[in-house]
Amino acid sequence: MQIALSVKNLTKKFGDFTAVNNISFDVEDGKFFSILGPSGCGKTTLLRMIAGFHKPTSGIIELRGKNVIEVEPNKRPVNLVFQNLALFPMMNVFENIAFGLRRRNEKGQVVTSKVSEMLERVGLPGYEKKEINQLSGGQKQRVAIARALVLKPTVLLLDEPLGALDAKLREHMKVELKKLQAQVGTTFVYITHDQSEAMVMSDHVAVMNSGHFEQLDTPQNLYNSPASSFVAQFVGNNNKFIVGLQKDESGNFYATTPEGGKFLLAEPFDIESDTTFEMYVRPEAMIINPDIDDKTINVLKADVKALLFDGGNSRLLVVPENSDMELIVALPQNHQFDYIKAKDKIRVGWHPKSAVCFKRSEEKIYEEF
Repeated sequence: MQIALSVKNLTKKFGDFTAVNNISFDVEDGKFFSILGPSGCGKTTLLRMIAGFHKPTSGIIELRGKNVIEVEPNKRPVNLVFQNLALFPMMNVFENIAFGLRRRNEKGQVVTSKVSEMLERVGLPGYEKKEINQLSGGQKQRVAIARALVLKPTVLLLDEPLGALDAKLREHMKVELKKLQAQVGTTFVYITHDQSEAMVMSDHVAVMNSGHFEQLDTPQNLYNSPASSFVAQFVGNNNKFIVGLQKDESGNFYATTPEGGKFLLAEPFDIESDTTFEMYVRPEAMIINPDIDDKTINVLKADVKALLFDGGNSRLLVVPENSDMELIVALPQNHQFDYIKAKDKIRVGWHPKSAVCFKRSEEKIYEEF
């Protein structure tokens, strides 16, 4: 498979501040690649270096094998779709999409044909004469993407393009963007702070933090096998336990809590280098009222603090016995636990393989909305 974009040892400093720190990655032709991270992590700076708006302090950017570090932005085979879309309100849909073609001195029927073909591809046939203020948010989104794609870039860069849409339209556009990218076959590099956008649409996702990549992997591996505490907290929901680790005479490893809990772990750990760890268990991995006699399951007693009803995503908020820690437990959709209500006492458990542990990090993960 041909490499559409190759970034090698890329660094960008603003004075003493390092915004992007020695990042390397490749994106194969025709793939959907996302860079996921909180505000201020450096993802927009990275995208703007690829587009040519920032010059790297060091490193190489290659498009289809050609180093473009010294190539001006308007001469690079990339196009950038901004969050605010930057459509021209005084031009209709046709003129917006045709703008770049005309700057290339393309004229007449060639322009008309390319614009019509692109509108077909983005699902807006016959919209040529519509004014921009007549379009919905999702339609404006498609016009902005059509305007970029009509120039046939090697890579389409998307800077949080769904950020300005309402929640329901954003959910719809995630699916539409994935379908569109698969249909047109253009390489997409997409940046977002919304982990759901990245996970739903992407072939590969790089989780970025403080200027570097914590993990670059498939969405499935990011979710199921996080490589760091940061990834475990930032990708999906997780219950975090602060634990110590112990090893018994048989070589089994256990996580221990200040409240006296002792939970079997599936993986061995280096317990000599640190005394405090973080253990993570996904809400959907938590088992409600497991069999007491099943010694393969870690179990703790808990009080139900609240039922968080959200249709198929309903959950329980529980507090373990002798603790003030709150845990989220996913409710199965088969209604078998519909009888549970606030103030009930229940057991919750999990299989050892469902837990991951990392050395304790002092870094705080901020949720963004």
